[in-house]
Amino acid sequence: MKLISWNVNGLRAVQRSGFLEWFEAQEADVICLQESRVSEEQIAEELLHPLGYHSYWVSAEKKGYSGVVTYCKHRPRHVQRGIGSETIDREGRVLLTEFPGFTLVNCYFPNSQRGGVRLPYKLRFCAALLRMTNKLRRAGKHVVICGDINIAHKAIDLRNPKQNEKNAGFLPGERAWMDRFAGHGYVDTFRHFCDEPGHYTFWSQRKGVRERNIGWRLDYFWVSPELVPKLVSASIHPEVMGSDHCPVGLELRSGGRSVA
Repeated sequence: MKLISWNVNGLRAVQRSGFLEWFEAQEADVICLQESRVSEEQIAEELLHPLGYHSYWVSAEKKGYSGVVTYCKHRPRHVQRGIGSETIDREGRVLLTEFPGFTLVNCYFPNSQRGGVRLPYKLRFCAALLRMTNKLRRAGKHVVICGDINIAHKAIDLRNPKQNEKNAGFLPGERAWMDRFAGHGYVDTFRHFCDEPGHYTFWSQRKGVRERNIGWRLDYFWVSPELVPKLVSASIHPEVMGSDHCPVGLELRSGGRSVA
């Protein structure tokens, strides 16, 4: 089963950069988007059901802000919009879809912002997400978590770690939460396959930054440990343009066949 996650930094904007052509070329089972910045009532049919895919949307109360979308080739067994917290869900950051073999959590983590002014809110979000995924596991579900987590976990995950130790996305409290998350058994699928530096998913829009690969790895696929034997590959696609983030991918199997 092929899954893709991408922070598109505005779905209508990326549509003008060949999004639908990219979408068709992926032949993915599921495509998760973050920072869609639009509600389903605001877009054309071609973005609601491209190639006949089912789509599920969560939007923020604030117009043009946040939002996540999950496109599925096959209809999921169950869909849950939000995390169950009013203060979090009004920002449109979490969408669950359940498939045979696993529950997929598409999420867009808050940015702690300059000076860490939103760090307390972000850490409340992190704690709520971890409670939710652990609850799913206690109910016997296997879990895949994807999206823009807005945290570079370790020094290997950004080009200039020393210079960014006091900056949003690499704050000690953020990285400590990632350590706790991993401590519950969740596996960073890209690092499961690759321990090399220089692989990033986000680049500042300042001129020349992406060309010189001065980036951060902020976008992930994590899985609960029961799914590790089903991992086939995890990938990053910096060649895909249109956003300040690039897509990341995951392929799963069950025995010799797809999970779904």
